[in-house]
Amino acid sequence: MEAGPRDREQHEAAPGSAPGLTPDGPDDAEGSAVEVDADEVEVELRPQRRLRIWQLAPIVGLAAVGSLMFAFPLAFGSGEGGAVVAMLGLLISLCAAGWGMMAARRVGHTWPGLPARGSGERPDWRVLLLYATTIAALVALAVWRVARLR
Repeated sequence: MEAGPRDREQHEAAPGSAPGLTPDGPDDAEGSAVEVDADEVEVELRPQRRLRIWQLAPIVGLAAVGSLMFAFPLAFGSGEGGAVVAMLGLLISLCAAGWGMMAARRVGHTWPGLPARGSGERPDWRVLLLYATTIAALVALAVWRVARLR
């Protein structure tokens, strides 16, 4: 059986690194700033927070169904009920987007330009204004397009 990286002797530091450190951790020298017990290893106990497939699948499915319901009546002009189906598809798409944003926030993701949750920083008002105007423009365009179906 071959020895692992922590089992071998550590006599010299890696080139270009701080004195007393080796590529695989602190040196065992008495004069080093960090004293590490050979039996003590620091391990992260919590798993990495990320979205799982069972969380993403229903969000993606709803978004796909909603966007298709929104797009087909607009593209093909399917008679009297087209506006209702398009608005229902827009509503389902927006619900899926909100659900996705809440799931992403729960695992620690943030919107670009906004501070991390719990950091204590205030968001920049220009970024918030940009997001608000973009969303308002998209909603106005969608409502205008559906209104033209009638």
